[in-house]
Amino acid sequence: MGDAACHGAPGLTKRNRVMFGHPGHAYVYLIYGFHFCVNAVCRPAGIAEALLIRAVEATFGEKLMAARRSVNKPRELTNGPGKLCQAMNITRVLDGVDLCDSNSELFIAENPDLKKFRKEKGPMVTTTRIGITKAAALPLRFYLEGSEFVSRR
Repeated sequence: MGDAACHGAPGLTKRNRVMFGHPGHAYVYLIYGFHFCVNAVCRPAGIAEALLIRAVEATFGEKLMAARRSVNKPRELTNGPGKLCQAMNITRVLDGVDLCDSNSELFIAENPDLKKFRKEKGPMVTTTRIGITKAAALPLRFYLEGSEFVSRR
């Protein structure tokens, strides 16, 4: 795609090897030597492309997450990529796990009330990305406008 901010842009490395693998797997990396970020690989093997999961709406497991992140408001548990990884104990140990396998330590589950959720939290918004300098003008940030859990600029 020509995205200079993509970790796969420089080519295959030990760190980004999962991005070059099969779609549906977690690519987990460390930023600033302190925070983990989790991505979902989304292109066929050989094409490095993954979607950064910037936030999740915590609707269950809040007590467990709060034990890992002492915050005043529930939205602060997971409203940023590093925050959600800390709250959910996502580390490099989970790099490469199958996000499509419900028996995996980390997986993406289907919301049985997806239509209702999207109606309540929508519409979907597309903007430019935040927190990067390379290719920052590309419209590759997507979120539901009504979600309080969206990480902010």
